[in-house]
This record gives sequence, C-alpha cells and structure tokens, in this order.
Amino acid sequence: MDLKEQFEQAVADSKNLSEKPSNETLLQLYSLYKQGSIGDVNTDAPSNPFDFVGKAKYEAWAGLKGKSTTDAMTEYIGLIKKLKG
Repeated sequence: MDLKEQFEQAVADSKNLSEKPSNETLLQLYSLYKQGSIGDVNTDAPSNPFDFVGKAKYEAWAGLKGKSTTDAMTEYIGLIKKLKG
C-alpha cells in the first residue's frame, strides 16, 4: 500500500476511534490532514473575531507551513495508529 492509500485508510480509521481525542489532538489531526491533502494554507484567516474554532483551525494549519505533504501524511498516519492503540 502506498503512502496515499495509507493516508486515506488513516482518514477512514479516524472516524471510528473508540474515544474522542482531545481538542488539542483534534486540531493536530485537522492541520496534518489539511497539510497532507492540500499543502500550505491557501485561505485567509477568519474575519469574524468570535470564530474561535475557525481561528484555531486556521492557526494550526498555518503553523505547518513549509512541511511537505509527504511528511504531513506520515505524521497523520502515525498519530491515528497511536490513537487506535
């Protein structure tokens, strides 16, 4: 199975975890997923000052700027394996 297939399997597995991860871990998963599937952040930050969730997601993804999609996919797969136990 190549890296892209492993990544897609990890994405599918993420929907069936036995326990909901912490918000911090969810942000990490989100940012790694976006970086692995799209690359560097390509949108503007949320303009609504009260969109705390959107802002946190944007900042988490923007924090991975420069990380290769391959590295992000690999880290995402590793994190899902760790969460699965």
